[in-house]
Amino acid sequence: MELLARRVFAVVAALSCATAYAGSPISGARDGAAIQGYDSVAYFTDQKAVRGTPQFSHEWSGAFWFFSSAPNRDAFAAQPEKYAPQYGGHCALSVANGKSAKGSGEAWHVHNEKLYLNYDLAVQGRWKQKMESNIKWADIEWPKVRARLEAQ
Repeated sequence: MELLARRVFAVVAALSCATAYAGSPISGARDGAAIQGYDSVAYFTDQKAVRGTPQFSHEWSGAFWFFSSAPNRDAFAAQPEKYAPQYGGHCALSVANGKSAKGSGEAWHVHNEKLYLNYDLAVQGRWKQKMESNIKWADIEWPKVRARLEAQ
């Protein structure tokens, strides 16, 4: 069963790379799955990082999003802005500094009903030290970073 799931993942990843919108601002869109295949709804419902599967996928904002269950997929499809990570799933601290780096599905934090990803746990520690200020700067910088990503 696991081998079949890996093969399905590989096929979906290849197809999504080919069909992802050029210039998607979503982290991982060009690699096959948004936010490295993590289920963005699970951060809110299970309070932990959970890998999704191609079986429960949804296309949104130029990327394929994977979920661990049909209810999670359907919740995301109904309200993607509620469950999608801030800054397209890019490292929130990078965005605060006007850059983009891939966010890790393992370095996550929900704050004020918003999901933030960081590059790794060490970077997340720095993010949390000045979180309110970092959010302010990331909110200011994100439109510029997003425009660069969409132009690529």
